[in-house]
Amino acid sequence: MLDRALRSLAHATVFSMVISGINATAQTVGPGPTDWPSTNYVQSANRYSPLTQITAENVTSLERVWSINLKPEGFEGRLREDQSIPLVIGDMMYLGSPYGSVIALDATTGEEHWRFDLPDGALPSRRGIAYWPGDGSIPPSLIFGASSGALYSITAADGTLNAGFGDNGIVDLKTSEVMRSFTDASYSLLSAPAVYKNLVITGAGTGEGRGFPNGTGPAGDTRAWDARTGDLVWTFHTVPRPDEFGYDSWAGDSARDRSGVNVWGYMSLDAERGILYMPIGAPNDDRVGVDRPGDNLFSSSIVAVNAETGEYLWHFQFVHHDIWDYDAQSAPLVVDLERNGETIPALLAVNKSGLLFTLNRVTGEPIIPIEERPVPPSDLAGELASPTQPFPVKPEPLAQMTISRDNLYTGEPEHQAYCERMVDDNDMKLGGPYMPIAVNRYSISPPGPAGGINYWGPAYDPDLGLFISNVTNLFQPMQLVQRPNGTWFNSGSLAGLRRFGDADRKLPCGPTPWGELVAVDMSTGDIAYRKTLGVSDMLPSGMRDTGRPSTGGVILTASGLTFVGGTDDFRFRAFATATGEQLWELRLPSSIQATPITYLGEDGRQFVTIISTGGGLTGSDVTNDEIIAFALPTN
Repeated sequence: MLDRALRSLAHATVFSMVISGINATAQTVGPGPTDWPSTNYVQSANRYSPLTQITAENVTSLERVWSINLKPEGFEGRLREDQSIPLVIGDMMYLGSPYGSVIALDATTGEEHWRFDLPDGALPSRRGIAYWPGDGSIPPSLIFGASSGALYSITAADGTLNAGFGDNGIVDLKTSEVMRSFTDASYSLLSAPAVYKNLVITGAGTGEGRGFPNGTGPAGDTRAWDARTGDLVWTFHTVPRPDEFGYDSWAGDSARDRSGVNVWGYMSLDAERGILYMPIGAPNDDRVGVDRPGDNLFSSSIVAVNAETGEYLWHFQFVHHDIWDYDAQSAPLVVDLERNGETIPALLAVNKSGLLFTLNRVTGEPIIPIEERPVPPSDLAGELASPTQPFPVKPEPLAQMTISRDNLYTGEPEHQAYCERMVDDNDMKLGGPYMPIAVNRYSISPPGPAGGINYWGPAYDPDLGLFISNVTNLFQPMQLVQRPNGTWFNSGSLAGLRRFGDADRKLPCGPTPWGELVAVDMSTGDIAYRKTLGVSDMLPSGMRDTGRPSTGGVILTASGLTFVGGTDDFRFRAFATATGEQLWELRLPSSIQATPITYLGEDGRQFVTIISTGGGLTGSDVTNDEIIAFALPTN
C-alpha cells in the first residue's frame, strides 16, 4: 500500500507541475520518491529508497522480468564492462552504454524508446549520467560528459540535442583555462555531474600519475554550467592560486600547473542549505611528492562550497601530502544524527584509507573526535611525508590496515605457499597505516589504492541509524624506482601483477576476508556488524568463504533490505540491513561492477535492476553484457 501511495504522490506532483505550466510529458514525468532520479538516488547520496514491497519474507521470490544486451547489433570486438548506474524517471530508464550510446528504455518492460549515439567513437561518462527537470521553457534533459572532453545535453523525451545548450547541445570542457599549455592532454568527465537548481556541476578527468614533468598537466578544477545555455557560471580552483586560501600548503612553486586534485567520483549536496560537497583526489604524481612539499590542499579532501557561487566554505583533508593514491572519491553522505536530544546536520565521509569520519556538514567540525597520529617517515631522500595523519576515534578502521609475514592468507596449502614465496622471494616490506612506498623494494601498506571503500561509496538507513558499505581488502605491491633523469616513479607491478595475489587463480594473498559488508551504528560510532561478503569458487569446498573484492555499492530500502552486487564472484545478494543476515543470493554470468537501483514500475511492482558486465579480479574476462530487472511474481 505504501508503494502505491508513493506512486500516487509522485503522479499528483507531476499533475500539479503540468497545471502550473511546467513542461512535463508522459515520457518525462518529474522525479518522485518511487523513481531513481540520480546516480546515488538523491543528491544526499544515501541510496535509501522508501519502497517496501520487497521484504525479508518475499525477497527469495524475486524473478527476472526482463533483460537486454548492451552490446549493439553488429558490434565487433570484446564485451565491455559497464560501471554506469541507470536513472529512472516515471517509467523511463536512462543509462550510458560502454558502446558509445545513451539509451532510454521502458523501465517496466525493457523496451527501447530511443538511442543517442555519440559521434567519433566517444563514450559517455563511464559512471553515470545526470537528469535536469527543465525550467518550463526547456524540457527535462539528460546531461553527461564524454571521453572526448565534451558535455552533452539531450532531451529526455526523445534523445535529441538541446540546440540552445553550448554549440548545438555540446559544451567543450577542454577550455584554455583548464587545459593551460597541455593542449594534447586527455581530459574527460568520468562520473555523472551534480545538478543544483539550474546548475550542472562537473568534476574533471585529468588522469593519474606523473603524465607531464613535475606532475603538471590540465587543472582538476570543479566548474558549474548553466543547464539552459551551457555558459560557465563558476570555477573552483582545486589547487589554490597564489592569492587563494591553501596556496601556502604547496611549498615553493609546486602548485603551478599541478594536475590531478580533481573530483573524478561523485559529489553530494545539502540542497536545502545550498552546500556542495566535493570529494577531491590525489595530486599528480600520486605516489611521489618530492617535488611538492607540504600538505597539498585540496588534494585527498572533502571541500564544501556554496553551490550557487562556488565560494569556499570549509574543507577536511583525509590525507596530508598524499603519496599513496588515497583519493577522496565517493560522495559523502548527507545525514541527520541525534546527539543529546539535538539533531545535528552531519556528513559521513570515507576514502580509500578505510576510515570513516563524521563531520558537521555546515561547519566541517568533527562530531566524533579526530586525532592526528604519528605515521612512519619515507626512506626516499627529499620526500617530506607528513609526520601525522588524521584518524577518527570511532569507528575502528573499516578495512584491514596492517599486514605482516605472519598474517598472510592461510587455508589451501597451494595458495598459502604461493603467497609466502611471493613475500620471501621479493623481500617485501610489509607494514601498517601510511607506511610510505619503499625504495627499490616492493612494499605493502594496507589498505592500498584498490582497497577500503572506493568510488561506489556507502549508504545510510535513517530509520536504523546504520551506515552500510561493502569493503575491499585487496592490497597492491609497489616500489619506487629511479629514472635515468633522476626522478622517481612507482613501479606498481610485480611479475606482471597489479594486485597482491595470484592473478591466474584470482586469489589475493592478504588475510581473509577479502571482502566484507560492514555496518556502523551512528548513534555510538561503533561497528554494528561485519559479514564476510563473497566466495572464492576456485578454492576447495569448505575453504570458499573468503570474501571477494568489490567494485559496486549497496542500496537500502525502507523494508529493511540491503542489495549488493559488487563482488567479483558473479553473485547478486540481499541482506537484512539491521543484522547483516544474508537472505537471498543469485549467481549471474558476470559480476556487477555498478550499484543496483530500485524503483516502482508502471505495473505496480517494485523492481531491482542491475548491470551484469564485470569480470574477475582483474576485470579482463567479461562474459556478459546484460542489464537485468527483477521483481516479485505477479500472482
